[in-house]
Amino acid sequence: MHADPVEAASRFLFRDLHPQLLLGTASDRYGGWIGQIYTASRYEGRMSQRVQRVGSQSFPSVVLPIDSVREYFKHFSVLELDFTFYSLLLTPEGIPTESHRTLSRYARELPREARVVLKVPQRICAFRLWTGKEASENPNFLDPELFRKGFYEPAVELLGERLAAFVFEQEYHRKADRMNPRFLADRLEAFFRAVPEDPRYHLELRTESYLCEPIFRVLADHGVGQVLSHWTWLPPPLRQWQRSGRRFFNKSRLVVVRLLTPRGMRYEEAYARAHPFDRLIEDMIQPSLFRDTAELVVRGIEQNQTVCVIVNNRAGGNAPLLSRQLVMVLRERSVLTGREAGTR
Repeated sequence: MHADPVEAASRFLFRDLHPQLLLGTASDRYGGWIGQIYTASRYEGRMSQRVQRVGSQSFPSVVLPIDSVREYFKHFSVLELDFTFYSLLLTPEGIPTESHRTLSRYARELPREARVVLKVPQRICAFRLWTGKEASENPNFLDPELFRKGFYEPAVELLGERLAAFVFEQEYHRKADRMNPRFLADRLEAFFRAVPEDPRYHLELRTESYLCEPIFRVLADHGVGQVLSHWTWLPPPLRQWQRSGRRFFNKSRLVVVRLLTPRGMRYEEAYARAHPFDRLIEDMIQPSLFRDTAELVVRGIEQNQTVCVIVNNRAGGNAPLLSRQLVMVLRERSVLTGREAGTR
């Protein structure tokens, strides 16, 4: 419990700010967070170098070992793991993949009270998959059996109750590639009817025309959350929520808000400007980032929801510093007064 949330945030302590707020980041292990979240001496001689290729550029990075997740959870209450977006956990033949091995290592290190948001593989979520320089229709799009056997069952086995949410992220569709929303709604209806019943499903749609009543009806019928994302080609998160009639759909009363990139800025530019993720880039931070997030937290708490806010480095340079600014805005909105703070 923090008597003064702003003072706690000044020390990068974002746990237990409010019983209905989970605050965390998109991925972890960033060398740029040493001195904020991580203590350098703990990992001396155990950090590795990695080169990330983004667009036409290469970016060298320092990466901490997986056991640093223990220190991460001294600061945050939730973590989004996104490496699972790129691969199933088990092949169709039941063979563990590299993603399974990595998630297994995380599972051994995660504290009991940890909460994890897990991204579902694009092989299940994406209507079109990129292979080289071209995108082709995905034959496994919304395949319930592939999801169940290749991802859901091994994920639940590894993480158990620490798994707070599955995020189904669908790629942005250009006008020529867009489905009829009713067709997509029918596909989603069939998928969520066939997969294991679970209150932890959340859907992120990155194409504005899909934010419509036929799809919202599917979410409502199956208790699937609408992910509200601050992202390149989407309207501001608050407007996304207003499109749904100001409804929260998730059966477990969890709202997932993802602060990803500045609106209008492509992934490649955001990554290049934010790298190496050790400082704020002030002119990347848009008013809607904190304004809309704070409003959604207020509305969620009013409606007895728990709001899970995931902050990405690419939203403004450094996720811990962005989290600190968000806490200050929430304090100004009287969300965090110190009186209601408590342990989960």
